[in-house]
Amino acid sequence: MSRMTAHLRVTGVAAAASALLSLWAAAPAVAHGAPTSPVSRVYACSPDGGGAARSAACRAAVAANGASFAMWDNLRVAGVNGRDRQVIPDGRLCSGGLPAYKGLDLARADWPSTRLTPGAELTMTYASTIPHTGTFKLYLTKPGYDPAKPLTWAELPTRPFAQITDPALTDGAYHFAAKLPSDRRGRHVLYTIWQNSSTSDTYYSCSDVVFPETKAGRATASAPASASAAASASSGAAAGKAPRPSATSSRPAAEGTARETSGTATTAPRTEGTTADSTPVASTTDTGSGPSAPLLAGGAAAVLVLTGGAALAVRLRRR
Repeated sequence: MSRMTAHLRVTGVAAAASALLSLWAAAPAVAHGAPTSPVSRVYACSPDGGGAARSAACRAAVAANGASFAMWDNLRVAGVNGRDRQVIPDGRLCSGGLPAYKGLDLARADWPSTRLTPGAELTMTYASTIPHTGTFKLYLTKPGYDPAKPLTWAELPTRPFAQITDPALTDGAYHFAAKLPSDRRGRHVLYTIWQNSSTSDTYYSCSDVVFPETKAGRATASAPASASAAASASSGAAAGKAPRPSATSSRPAAEGTARETSGTATTAPRTEGTTADSTPVASTTDTGSGPSAPLLAGGAAAVLVLTGGAALAVRLRRR
């Protein structure tokens, strides 16, 4: 082989490599993401979903899927351009119509879920690996939704209850707030559409949520009980008795649990706990309930003062 031939071959290889590198650099970055709070089905049932991934619904979803949801952040469809209802077929909304995620479309009422409060402010955490511009549209299934039936577009309002454009990516996730409708009760689906504007991709996700039922016109709530517990602790301290913290105050919020405070529901990726009907839900903690640390400290101080005073009185009498 002559030097000229070898030189031409080396030059050709270098040129080809340079061209491929240029194409790779010019290609748009791929955005990946899914809601982790309220937890989406695809994340809850993924290997990263923790205890939720071992729920009956997730096991059934993986079995129907034929594979795990390791790619929980890649449920996306290209070229939809806002034609969601025309492109994504009924009964396949949670999978985005993608065969690789078909297990997410199972119609059942025991998906891992997150507790929310009607009319409260929802804080969504949408995990993403690469910052991109785009619009998030949030839908909530209509009153009367039946989780035992496949989810269809008819079950969702025509317009989203919230729409957020270009939120900032912070610590690997988008965080944004939206006010929830006030007329939902029981189990529903929070359907999120993220239409990228910097790529041709649109992401779809289903987050199962549970709103408290009302009984005799009265919604279930824990605030009054918490207030009475605090009052009881305060009176106990005044009487010289150590306050007895309530079950809520004595149990610290575990990492990865959901919190529901003053009508604001905030959940973490992992969901644990069950309701009475064995439906996996995100455990909740009312951070505004139970006696505070200063109150407990004040009660303890009162006990010490009163105890010390009693001991001094006994000594004086003996003298």
